[in-house]
Amino acid sequence: MNSAPMQWLPAPAKLNLFLHVLGRRPDGYHELQTVFRLIDRCDRVGVAVRADGEIRFSGEYGEANLCVRAARLLKARTGSPLGADLALLKALPAGGGLGGGSSDAATTLLALNRLWGCALPRAALMALAAELGADVPVFVFGRNALGEGRGERLAALDLPPAWYFVIEPQVAVSTAEIFADPALTRDTKRITIPPFFPGQGRNDLEAVVARRHPEVAAALAWLRDRAQGARMTGSGGCVFAEFARAADAEALAAQLPAGMRGFVARGLERHPLYDWAA
Repeated sequence: MNSAPMQWLPAPAKLNLFLHVLGRRPDGYHELQTVFRLIDRCDRVGVAVRADGEIRFSGEYGEANLCVRAARLLKARTGSPLGADLALLKALPAGGGLGGGSSDAATTLLALNRLWGCALPRAALMALAAELGADVPVFVFGRNALGEGRGERLAALDLPPAWYFVIEPQVAVSTAEIFADPALTRDTKRITIPPFFPGQGRNDLEAVVARRHPEVAAALAWLRDRAQGARMTGSGGCVFAEFARAADAEALAAQLPAGMRGFVARGLERHPLYDWAA
């Protein structure tokens, strides 16, 4: 046999509790300020070490997905002679602002760094993660965090226990198109954190996404009629409200109309695989 039994490992979602666009950068990207909150809604990444050095992916997401790119990048940088069989069980929607693909890539890096015996420290893994996408480093960082720059400059942030009700409009939002929209607010002032208070700030991308995607606007309107502080995460299209008690989030979820989809999730303090990196 060329491969070991497959392990199924968690790739948790994130919420942006706020997302401010501070301006354009010389490199063409935007300067951001955000707070990342990890939640217990997860994809599952299947990983099995191969002795023959090949990296193979099975499933509907193709050979170009971020898990495969993460594995190939780690192999190229470390020179590991080992390979991997990879697979995905998706619970997080594509283009939903929950960071699903980025989290899948981070779990792949964390897993193979340990299973291949590469022993790269967390900082080195985060540098590789930044090459794969702006949201990948926070999942390797593994803590709730203040994010600045493109979101890759991270500072750990302690957040109170919380529960979230998240609505998933059935749209896939293009991050590039939202950031290119002329109507996007690009001059929000930086706020001082810590401390961070629930409900602080806003999502500067929200108005553009809601205008372009009526499903997102409808979900926001429904949620705001029933919960304070409702907003969109990331570049959309998922929207959420925060609660101090699970029972309150579950009660709102029970009211969701038949035409909408959503879930309740608990805020995490750390990534489930946090201890897999040093």
